[in-house]
Amino acid sequence: MTALLLVVIYIAFIGLGIPDSLFGTAWPAIYQEFQLPLSAASYVTVLTSLGTVTASLLSARLINRFGTGLITAVSTVLTAVSLLGFSLSANFYWLCICAVPLGLGAGAIDSALNNYVAVHYRATHMNFLHCFYGLGVSISPFIMSQALGKNANWRGGYHLAFLIQTTIAAIMIISLPLWGRMKNKQHKTFESEQTSKTLGFRSIAKLPGVPAVWTAFITSCAAEVTCGTWGSTYLVNSRGLGISQAAAAITFFYVGMTVGRFLSGMLATRLSSWQLIKLGQIVIVIAVILLIQPLNTTIAIAGLFMIGLGNGPIYPNLVHLTPTNFGQDVSQSVMGSQMAAASLSFMVIPPIFGLLAQNLSTQIFPYFVAVMFALMVLAIRALRKVVLQ
Repeated sequence: MTALLLVVIYIAFIGLGIPDSLFGTAWPAIYQEFQLPLSAASYVTVLTSLGTVTASLLSARLINRFGTGLITAVSTVLTAVSLLGFSLSANFYWLCICAVPLGLGAGAIDSALNNYVAVHYRATHMNFLHCFYGLGVSISPFIMSQALGKNANWRGGYHLAFLIQTTIAAIMIISLPLWGRMKNKQHKTFESEQTSKTLGFRSIAKLPGVPAVWTAFITSCAAEVTCGTWGSTYLVNSRGLGISQAAAAITFFYVGMTVGRFLSGMLATRLSSWQLIKLGQIVIVIAVILLIQPLNTTIAIAGLFMIGLGNGPIYPNLVHLTPTNFGQDVSQSVMGSQMAAASLSFMVIPPIFGLLAQNLSTQIFPYFVAVMFALMVLAIRALRKVVLQ
């Protein structure tokens, strides 16, 4: 039964990943159709992230009241409805409206399942969990690239994603009794989950190491969201690829992330989470060098793949360390704040880069990514000094 529930959780994380890579891949077609400025993408990403931050900060209270299973099911339904709204959008304002429930659903799923797996399963399961997220975000650019290849039909890409998400939502609803049976089978564990401390924002911020881990999540996600949201636009505007070709190329970034998390899951039985994080950072250094070189577009795409490969293990291993670093009794509150920090990055970074790219050039893309990774390395070093002393 424990293994079956883990399968359900993995499927939910595929659903979490599917919406995340759609918008950035479709944006070159969307802003041309609606005759929008390049930086207008920021409105949609900010609204999505506002919803995610809100849900993440409320996650501890919601989960303690309604349970992880119900929150996951309802939130998956919410994301499916939002994707349908995107596919039917007749104007840019409708995209903005649909972005809010999409963010709310994603934030609740992310916080609930990350903490549940961190508390109840091993590091290898956490890495495989995020590998399935990587599968979701890898599927989406492929779907969208196929749709864009047919008269730039980005709505068709969103509609197909909606159908997949609806199927996942149905699985979440059908599996609700499984969570109840697990609660009865592991009463003490679930009782501990229900009586976990719910801390306010100020109390969380005062915990040793929390500011450093927030910074690590913000900067790691900054590099990820920049690649996902603006990588396609960079390849079109600065590398001369066609829209559908660039959309297909971004698939390599997400495939790299998925492979990185799969390998991390395999290696988690032999290496510690800290060692896996360090290994990922080494790969990222090589990746940034490949991305910065100005001549060969194929090598730049390989650099995007390796950025995904190296960044892949960092997020899930930082997540899995949460109960160890800060204590299981407050892990859900800290987890929610970490997800909020990640969502803040998804909210703030795309508009910052969009404004920079509009006023300078999309050619700043690889250098911007390099700066984010450098800050991430410094934050993780600061975190280690606090929690391992």
